[in-house]
Amino acid sequence: MLQALPPPECEQPLPSWLRLSRADRNAIGSTALADALKDNALKDDAVTIRNFDAEAFTGFCSDVAVFEADDLIDFYFVMERLRDSALFAKPYFELVQIVPAIEDGFRHFERIAA
Repeated sequence: MLQALPPPECEQPLPSWLRLSRADRNAIGSTALADALKDNALKDDAVTIRNFDAEAFTGFCSDVAVFEADDLIDFYFVMERLRDSALFAKPYFELVQIVPAIEDGFRHFERIAA
């Protein structure tokens, strides 16, 4: 399983996002995620997203998203849709960093390749 671990996708909100009401932020965010994951139901949740708030702990980014995917192409399609969404196209957020990782990658290596 391919899993990005914190800080996998680190986002920094822009003033245009912070000026919106919380209701507007929730509507835009919900729409962007639903559109990004629209084909996900066809593949039994091939990509999952977990969100973490980081603004109280770091100035580097305010939000961290952890994506889990069994197929790198499924992850790629979700990211393309997110980048086309208002979250990044308006832009409301700046994508600061993506850190790909494999959960327990060294264990897989030791079991298979060593």
